[in-house]
Amino acid sequence: MMAVYVLLVIISIIWGGSFVVVKEVLPFISPINLAFLRFFISSSIMLILLFLSKKSRAIAPKDIGWVSLLGLTGVTLLYLLQYTGIYYTNASSASILINTNVIFIALLASLFLREKIGMKRAFGIFIAFIGVIFVTSINPISDGNFIIGGILVILSGLCWAVYSIIGKYLMKRYDDFTLNTYAFALGTLFFLPFLDYKQMETLTISPNLWFALFYLSILSTVLGYTVWYYSLSKMDASKTAVFLNLIPLSAMLFSVVFLNEILTPQFLMGALLILFGVYITQKG
Repeated sequence: MMAVYVLLVIISIIWGGSFVVVKEVLPFISPINLAFLRFFISSSIMLILLFLSKKSRAIAPKDIGWVSLLGLTGVTLLYLLQYTGIYYTNASSASILINTNVIFIALLASLFLREKIGMKRAFGIFIAFIGVIFVTSINPISDGNFIIGGILVILSGLCWAVYSIIGKYLMKRYDDFTLNTYAFALGTLFFLPFLDYKQMETLTISPNLWFALFYLSILSTVLGYTVWYYSLSKMDASKTAVFLNLIPLSAMLFSVVFLNEILTPQFLMGALLILFGVYITQKG
């Protein structure tokens, strides 16, 4: 079990570092092109692994629409919004605001899965909402781009919540790895109509961009999701989810060290409120 704990810590830190990696390369590649290349590489590898494995690969025709929606919300829209949000805001704020996905999951589960929110969860949602106001109102950029970026990251959290709710429905019938592989592949295809093809034609893959693609595709996606679902098979989901709290903590640390971002008292207060609200919501 100790090996599983170590793997979860490593993956959570890798996922935290991804916010910094994205922020570092966005001046040289558009958010949508970066997201496309990430999932083109990772979904290609995952499709190969799936067809080499003994896992069931069949998807019922009635579920193809649901799997497509999974790819649209969990890949295409999620990362288009998240990466564009990181471009306009900063890595530390994005890593905190993305945690609002827990709040959206609770609200959507109440609406569509008839899960009760209760007073405790409602209080957690309220606390997290106050934290969001603290973080997004920092706005060091006079033209308001910081707030726009924050809103986009929050919307990506909503997409993650929709992805999670649909995934919970589909995972009653399909293997986790199979479902995510097809969702990633379809989500990659949905990027195609919106790519910046002019940039793609002239894009120079620098050593920094090569490293970013390796980090995001291999470490964050292929290795990250493999370890995550392996961990879920070995321990309770509630215990596994605790390690996700390392993501914003490591992202904030890396953003200070590598991007020279400044964590103001107002930001730290907002971050604590969001994380506390998310914790209460999860426990509720």
